[in-house]
Amino acid sequence: MLNGLRVIEIEGLGPAPFAARHLAQLGADVIVVHRKGGQASLAKPDELDLDRGKRSIALDLKDAEDNDILWGLLKGADVLIEGMRPGVMERLGFGPKEVQASVPHLVYGRMTGWGQTGPRAEQAGHDLNYIALSGALWYASPAGQIPQTPPTLVGDIGGGALYLLVGILAGVFQARQSGVGTVVDAAIVDGAAHMMGLLTSMGPYLSEERGKSLLDGPHWSRCYACADGRHISVQCLEPKFYQVFLDCLGLQKDPRFADQYVTQSWPEQIQHLERLFLTQPQKHWCDVFEGTDACVAPVLSPLEAANDPHIKHRNAWAEGRRPNLAPRFSNYMQTHDDPCKRDAHRSEILKEIGKET
Repeated sequence: MLNGLRVIEIEGLGPAPFAARHLAQLGADVIVVHRKGGQASLAKPDELDLDRGKRSIALDLKDAEDNDILWGLLKGADVLIEGMRPGVMERLGFGPKEVQASVPHLVYGRMTGWGQTGPRAEQAGHDLNYIALSGALWYASPAGQIPQTPPTLVGDIGGGALYLLVGILAGVFQARQSGVGTVVDAAIVDGAAHMMGLLTSMGPYLSEERGKSLLDGPHWSRCYACADGRHISVQCLEPKFYQVFLDCLGLQKDPRFADQYVTQSWPEQIQHLERLFLTQPQKHWCDVFEGTDACVAPVLSPLEAANDPHIKHRNAWAEGRRPNLAPRFSNYMQTHDDPCKRDAHRSEILKEIGKET
């Protein structure tokens, strides 16, 4: 899909390399500039899973000769991705002004938590902090419980890497038409706030009080514990699906469940369903709802999910808990996902920019 697109990635952590890997899965030529003497991981010192499908060259950006190599790479590139704190790339001499003065069409993708500007721009932070400040963490757990989300998904990946990807692809589209690049200021806090748009569009169905909104308070939109300590998810929003849910449980004539959207009824309805689901193990409830439109699914571990019949049919996971490309395309399939060792492609990369050693 992105054949012919060259991306230079400055080694970083988390969402920036995730975004670059996604571009590589889509067919872009991604060259990651690793730090000389750096270590990818404790398990594989010269190899990082997020670098699969990329090519690597190790450079010291404080060294004049290596500096020159990076300039050679950038002059043949369409995109630069960096995830440093604001000002770091400028101090190294590779800020947007310097780079785009030499490569006007280049799309300069910047990945940070707080953004390039603002009172917190220079502060450290992580996924949970960004989504907390953005408002995205507010509805993460039932009322009365401590807000918590799956690590990295809402912030680093959802609000960070995927928004960086959207910005980069939009910038490339514009550059192909105008010859002028852009700087993509992808802040996780911005992306997490933007993702709230669907919830905030619900108007009167969204409450500032936790547990009172259409999706974070009802008995039909939550997870329940089963007899074996496993859990089941329920989210039958529409009346027709709610009716199927009640039919499966034999509650279609129970007057306590007649009012689906009355918030005052939710606590009693929740308590009854909590007691009911605790009477049987997860597998029992899976069998009860199997093949129906009740909008019920088991809560699975990643390993269990990889072996689920639907997930296996979709081929969502490769070996080693590595996700396959998403979304799917009718005329493109990822062709390679080779491991990437640090500095393994130095000779071929230097040859491509006319700097054979």
